[in-house]
Amino acid sequence: MAQWTTADIPDQTGRTAVITGANTGLGLETAKALAAQGAHVVLAVRDTEKGKRAADQITTAHPGAALTVQSLDLGALRSVHAAAEALNAQFPRIDLLINNAGVMYPPKQTTEDGFELQFGTNHLGHFALTGLLLENLLAVPGSRVVTVSSTGHRILASIHFDDLQWERSYNRVAAYGQSKLANLLFTYELQRRLHTDDPIAVAAHPGVSGTELMRHLPSVIDPLIPLVTQSAAMGALPTLRAATDLAVRGGQYYGPDGLGGIRGYPKLVGSSAQSHDEALARRLWKVSEELTGVVFPL
Repeated sequence: MAQWTTADIPDQTGRTAVITGANTGLGLETAKALAAQGAHVVLAVRDTEKGKRAADQITTAHPGAALTVQSLDLGALRSVHAAAEALNAQFPRIDLLINNAGVMYPPKQTTEDGFELQFGTNHLGHFALTGLLLENLLAVPGSRVVTVSSTGHRILASIHFDDLQWERSYNRVAAYGQSKLANLLFTYELQRRLHTDDPIAVAAHPGVSGTELMRHLPSVIDPLIPLVTQSAAMGALPTLRAATDLAVRGGQYYGPDGLGGIRGYPKLVGSSAQSHDEALARRLWKVSEELTGVVFPL
């Protein structure tokens, strides 16, 4: 099969795509590609000044691109609610929600609501945002929710229900793994609850991409990063394929085709057995509703 690239993205004219963390890295590359194909792209970002600069960068490359910058801090449920209210009012029809933003391996921190930063941002913030926007996604034939996970969902990963917020001890790698496993459990459970192939929930991972996400890695490995990483533009391809390829089906997972999923062109890939544990997914869903106060209209 031919390698899938941005040239394979169908015309997106008339479609609205909301992308979290769209001011840099994978999110920015995703936004560029969708805007180039005619989508109205909403850059949902924590720092709106950076969002505006990203929008200017896209407009320079693609004059006439339709862009909106929306303030969104996934680490604050009040901000998630405010952003969802604004987006629902401005865009009664949302074609794509791309849950891209994330943090990796930070020192122990908590969100405004007291959640461990990685779990709160990577999973709970996106869980709440998706639930609050879902009615406007349900209104659109062909709409999709694409959530960006990671190969890290396999590394030291489990859902620590006895200490979800890592209050007793903190392992930044295991906490990241928990949040990325949660992304997949959420995607697969959302697809089951939709009971349909329209809209659909899909997941993707970028392999190992050289982005700001790596800023908390030990500086001693900095010289090695260019040797193992691929560009953000390549890393965004699995997300773009999950979002736009007409052959994609609900509950699928896309990642690079290279050895170990580290780099390469996007293809359908597998995830851990744990990520397909339906009882685990149902328990996480219930806990996520309780923690965020967001109940999906399903």
